[in-house]
Amino acid sequence: MERVDVSILGREYSLACPADEKPALLAAVRLVDQRMQSIKAAGKIGSAERIAVMAAIQTAIELLAMRAPDGPLGQLALGDFKSKIEDINGVLDQVPGLSV
Repeated sequence: MERVDVSILGREYSLACPADEKPALLAAVRLVDQRMQSIKAAGKIGSAERIAVMAAIQTAIELLAMRAPDGPLGQLALGDFKSKIEDINGVLDQVPGLSV
């Protein structure tokens, strides 16, 4: 685990993560900080806790919007589709005489 020091909304945090996950962690921190800064700049919410909750809600709304529509794959996130497509391609590759 690697120690990573970050700043979110002007507050310092020390986080731990595997070295190979550090770029993703830093990208997530940047996104959270940007969202919180924009909520703060709007001036309607003052406390850091309420700003954090609003940023979390915005992020959750965005995440839920990225889910598949209703149907047989309705519970899959978009990232899961690549895996499913690879699985289907693997099955198709095993069908004799089928060329795609």
